[in-house]
Amino acid sequence: MPNADQMIARLHTAMDLWETGVALQRQSIRRRNPEASEAQVEALLGRWLQDRPGAEMGDGPRRLDP
Repeated sequence: MPNADQMIARLHTAMDLWETGVALQRQSIRRRNPEASEAQVEALLGRWLQDRPGAEMGDGPRRLDP
């Protein structure tokens, strides 16, 4: 089992990857919508984060209660 320092390092890596992914998606939205204001870009990004394809039920497997 990893020690606390390794677990913290892994968490930091995961958070960095998340931030990078969000920044890349923001850039993609700007390229596809060059006329959009900053507020519109952020709204589109927020919508994408809520409803992105492939993650309709969340990012990981989960048990659905009947």
